[in-house]
Amino acid sequence: GLVVLNTKSIEGTLEDLVATVSKEIESEGAKVADVQQLGRRKFSYVSKHLESGHYVTYSFKAEPETITRIQAKLRLNTSVHLQHFSRVA
Repeated sequence: GLVVLNTKSIEGTLEDLVATVSKEIESEGAKVADVQQLGRRKFSYVSKHLESGHYVTYSFKAEPETITRIQAKLRLNTSVHLQHFSRVA
């Protein structure tokens, strides 16, 4: 899944934030296989008072109902600006 992080108001380092999101995904029963940081990118327009975000891709295995729980949990995390998950066969 692709996650865009809001790094304006983070406590600690960016690595800690990436690891925290990874732990939240694993806490719902998914197995994270790979984490790739794509870096900070500017948005084409201002979104929720943000001009840019740090893009991270998480590759993991999970059941469909688990992904729904992961999305709900990440919505509560104020450091997660956007999230998008797609199925890879």
